[in-house]
Formats: sequence, structure tokens, C-alpha cells
Amino acid sequence: MWHLTYHLEAPLSVRPLARYAALHGYIELAEPLGIDPIKVLRAAGLDPAGMDVQDRWVPAAAISRVLETSAVAARREDFALLLAQHRRFSNLGPLSVSIREAPDARSALETLIRYQHMYNEALHLHLSERRDLTTLIVNYDTKADVGTRQALELATTVGYQLLRTILGDAWRPVAVCFQHGPPSDTGTHRKVFDSDVRFDQHFTGIISTTADLRKPNRMSDPMLRSYTRTLLESVETANPPTVLTRVRELIELLLPTGRCSLDQVSRSLGVHRKTVHRHLAQSGETFTSVLDSIRVELAERLVADNRYSLTEISEMLAFSTPNSFSRWFRGHFGVSARVWRASAQVGEDFASS
Repeated sequence: MWHLTYHLEAPLSVRPLARYAALHGYIELAEPLGIDPIKVLRAAGLDPAGMDVQDRWVPAAAISRVLETSAVAARREDFALLLAQHRRFSNLGPLSVSIREAPDARSALETLIRYQHMYNEALHLHLSERRDLTTLIVNYDTKADVGTRQALELATTVGYQLLRTILGDAWRPVAVCFQHGPPSDTGTHRKVFDSDVRFDQHFTGIISTTADLRKPNRMSDPMLRSYTRTLLESVETANPPTVLTRVRELIELLLPTGRCSLDQVSRSLGVHRKTVHRHLAQSGETFTSVLDSIRVELAERLVADNRYSLTEISEMLAFSTPNSFSRWFRGHFGVSARVWRASAQVGEDFASS
């Protein structure tokens, strides 16, 4: 047996992140199953409003916590398989463009593996070949004390759906394997995979004939391959996320929950608060300065938007009282929030006239 592995380590020794796209369709699935999705998301430290921003990065552990909690709440051990039915090829973001134009199924998987860090840092895939069989092995590590059964099943199902999309509905894997034990009812698993489903195996993954993976990609257009390769390379060569970048993302995420603090951000990153402080200092920042700059950016946008009252905005920006927000706003913008809002509205009216 030999292994073909592409693995790019996360640039920071912190807990891995994942894109909100991992939960695509979650609210639509949760509500009919009797789950309060807003409550579950907030309990996991996620901002429900952020679900609309699929490319936003959040702690992978929080994604796993949402999946595990929901499976228990709905009493559906097949929760991840149901959620996978809501996934779209486009949920892979820029990566979907390159995979679509891969010449064959194996090339598509190799692209997925090579660039897996672009959509989920907790997910680790690799290909293992033996004789005439090739196995896509799936591992999931959040580096946190949280169950990963549902996350593993979601990733495996998405991988299976990808291969079906590339090879056609007639394709069947040799077997789909899970390291964990079987659910009380395996009906959904056997229906979704329509093949041999095995539990209590020594790995989680999809076994296919090597010949099948050499078959051409039904979606591929040879004329577009050079373009998609250039596009993906340009995305990959972008600067990797820094501690400052991740702190900013987490502050934006945590502010509306009322739990935005250095301790909470440090826990989400999986490092000590002193480590965060040290990295920010190297960038000439402090936690307070970053928090304040994000509040300025958000306040400027939110105050100009008449959909929110100033009291609601003060809560969204985690101020203790509306008066505290008013004093802070005047100190940064030189005028009251009400005057700023009125001026912004006048500007809009002038632009539209």
C-alpha cells in the first residue's frame, strides 16, 4: 500500500477554522426537526446572522458542536446526512471552479485534497491505493474536546456526492466505511450511499475502484482548465491568515453575542491570552485597539442603515448601555449618532435624486 498525500498545515498553531458554508442549509433543516437553530448556534458561540456570509471563518469546533447538539436534540443520528442534502457544489467556494474543470475524478480529488485548507482546516483527506482499489480517507480534528461523528459523516457524504456529480448517478463506491459504530437505524445511510456501508472500521472513508477514478469528469471543459488553474493559484498565493486577521474575524463574530472578550477569543483560537497579546503587539496592536477599530467600522455602516435603532446598534456592538454607545460614537465621529444618521440619509436622498 502506498499513500498520496497533500497536506498544508494551518499557518498558525491555533485551533482550526472552518467556513460557515459547512452549515449551509442548517436553519432550513433544523426548524422542521423541532430544533431552535438560533439557540443552538448561539450556545456554540456562533452568530446566527453570520450564516448569510458563507466565506466567513469560524472555529471548526463550534461547527462540530452545532452538529452534535442538533443530532441529539432532533434524535436523529443521521442528522449530518440530512444536512448534506442541502449542500451545493458552489459551497466549496473558489475551489469548486477548479474541481469542476479537473480532467478526471482522481484529479478532482487531488485538487480537493491539495487545497482542503481553503475551506476547512480541521478536515484532513488523503488517498490510499492498494491493487485496483483507491480509498479516500477522511479525518477530522478540531483540537478541542467535542464530538466529531456528525462532522465526519457530513464530510464523507459531501465527498460521495462530489464523486457522483463527477462520475454520474450510475457510479457506486465499493464501500463507504465509518470508524464509529452504527446508528440504531442504518436506513438513511444505506439509502444515501446506495452501496455497502460498514461501521466499526479502522478508518472513515470511501472505497472506489481505481479504474472508476480514472474516468473523465462529466463537467469538465478542457478549454477552461488553464483559466481555472490560474484562478485557484491566485487565491492560494494570497497572504495566509495572521493572528491579527483571526482576532478581527472572531471579534466580528462574537460582538453580537455579548461574549466578546480577550479570554473568549483566546479560547476560540485554542491558545493562552498572553499568546494573543504577544502576537498583536508584534503588529502594533492590542485587543482593545482591534476591538475599537472594528466597532468604528461596524458603527459607521450600521448607523447609516435605518433598519436598526440606535439602541439595537449599541447592543450589537456590545456596549453596556445606549448612553455608553452615544458617548463613544461622539468621541470617534465628532457628532452624535442621530446627526450622523440624518446626514447619511440626506446623502442618499441627494444621490438618488
